[in-house]
Amino acid sequence: MTISRRTFLKSTAAIAPVIVSASALGNPNSTAPNDRINVAMIGCGKMANDYHIPQLLAQSDVQLVAVCEVDQKRRERAKGRVEAKYSSAKTDYKGCETYVDFRKIIERSDIDAICIAAPDHWHAIPIIEACKSGKDVYCEKPLTLTIEEAKRCIEAARKYKRVVQTGSQQRSNVFGPFREAVEIIRSGRLGKIHRVTVGVGAPSIPCDLPGEELEPDLAWDMWLGQAPLRPYNSILSPRGTHNHFPAWRNYREYSGGGHTDMGAHHYDIAQWALNMDESGPVEIIPPDDPKATSGVRFIYANGVEMVHGGPSGCTFHGENGTLHIDRGRLTSDPEDIVKTPLGEDDVHLPKSPGHHRNWLDCIKSREAPVAEVEKGARTVSIIHLGNLAYWNQKRLKWNPKRWEFADAADNHLLDRQRRDPWRLPDV
Repeated sequence: MTISRRTFLKSTAAIAPVIVSASALGNPNSTAPNDRINVAMIGCGKMANDYHIPQLLAQSDVQLVAVCEVDQKRRERAKGRVEAKYSSAKTDYKGCETYVDFRKIIERSDIDAICIAAPDHWHAIPIIEACKSGKDVYCEKPLTLTIEEAKRCIEAARKYKRVVQTGSQQRSNVFGPFREAVEIIRSGRLGKIHRVTVGVGAPSIPCDLPGEELEPDLAWDMWLGQAPLRPYNSILSPRGTHNHFPAWRNYREYSGGGHTDMGAHHYDIAQWALNMDESGPVEIIPPDDPKATSGVRFIYANGVEMVHGGPSGCTFHGENGTLHIDRGRLTSDPEDIVKTPLGEDDVHLPKSPGHHRNWLDCIKSREAPVAEVEKGARTVSIIHLGNLAYWNQKRLKWNPKRWEFADAADNHLLDRQRRDPWRLPDV
């Protein structure tokens, strides 16, 4: 989808304030400068280098103009990769700027959108500040570290009319036939759904890692951000480039554990299939064993029960049978539930052209992307509710419409304390 700047601005002027850069830093592709989307990358670890940067470099109407990363080697590697791609195609390419502080990117008026692949505790603040500065956002899942952050990200995207895509790539059928599974369920093949199991990892634990000597060229205080001050440990931020996902995900100060990691994918599919993208459970019940790391139950107002546990992926139990969906696997019992093609009158959901492409197309059209901000916020908040039930061994009543607990005494659980100066921004 390519449209002129004049047509784009004319068609969207009544919808949202839109930034499309008039200046060019030298585009290696055929797209005219006024049609190009200037994007900056925040966080240049494995996910950025293996997935986001290659995807963005492959888009003819995108130019990566800046990268932000707290580790010098990762930062320079990302810069080199971007410049090698562009400079080999056009001699007047002027380079990719590098930053340690994401706020420098937010300040740039020539940047239209940002892609965030930083650790989970570094998602909400850049999302909100980017929206406030008129930038569109792609942010890796899980969208936020707390429920209050999730709610505020929705508010920022809505108030400033920004296109915010959550990195729940399974909605774009990356890794498997997830859209087809949702179409089958929402077409009624299983009948009334009464139970869903979501097989993903455990909640995070408090960080108890010992301190290590901090080598130069890592902005450790910036890596910590809002999290409590603590000595450096290489498990949290391995130095330089590496080919694994660092284990900061295991620790509560930075993430919700395996529960929010793969859970942000699979609970998202459960929400989509249950047609609950704008809602959530009303009661969260922890397992009886205080040491259990699975078994929390989520009860919806319509009586559906969702359980953390079971086989990897999602298993839907309905009055007519069961359906299981995981990466690369779609099965049912009886088999004809998934083997019989859907009819013309069944549910057919829009097909995404790819998760990044969908986001970029929506930046131009101002339509909502397939994993828009509220979908990501609702999904991660369910998992946060489950983690809170585990950590506090407490049965919780939740009001998904009001984004608050039924018992006001529990509302302190919506957020957590932050280290100065990293306060959650007002919207």
